[in-house]
Amino acid sequence: MLNFPNVKHVSPLPEQRIEIQYENGETKIFDVSPYIKGSWYGQLANPDIFATVHPAGDTVMWRDGQDIAPHELYELSTPA
Repeated sequence: MLNFPNVKHVSPLPEQRIEIQYENGETKIFDVSPYIKGSWYGQLANPDIFATVHPAGDTVMWRDGQDIAPHELYELSTPA
């Protein structure tokens, strides 16, 4: 099993993206928009809910428990 660095800080950005600062010093941008569909992840289309993103170990989470798999978050994000 692969280990990914823990998320130190995460900030919501325009256009349903997030900026992630990892404990290893990397800063990356992740596009959440492809995930925002259906009744549960679709709630993230609300800017107030999207803004609740916070670190959760090696990934991020929103107030109602929506999260992104750590490998997707790390591997599919682009350097900031």
